[in-house]
Amino acid sequence: MDRKNTSGTCHLLGSNLILWNNKKQACVALSTTEVEYIAVEHACAQSIWLKHQLMDYSVKLENVPLYCDNTSAINVNKNSIQHSKTKHIEIKHHFIRNHI
Repeated sequence: MDRKNTSGTCHLLGSNLILWNNKKQACVALSTTEVEYIAVEHACAQSIWLKHQLMDYSVKLENVPLYCDNTSAINVNKNSIQHSKTKHIEIKHHFIRNHI
């Protein structure tokens, strides 16, 4: 009814599910690419938080793989040049580019 999308993430440590999240996005997205891009940004932030929490238990993770099933969202992350097709995505969601 409100045109806001719901995205979900799950975080695995080895083969064990340790964290999952299902959240309605705070903004209305103009494309499925933007929806997936925002979901990946939230998953990245959650992974960084989780990585810092695990350091308290002497578990050190170097690289944390992040998977996304949307080719367009992956391409937006790979290409740091902002094109006219991605200008409508808010700057705060480009946080992920610093962590790839």
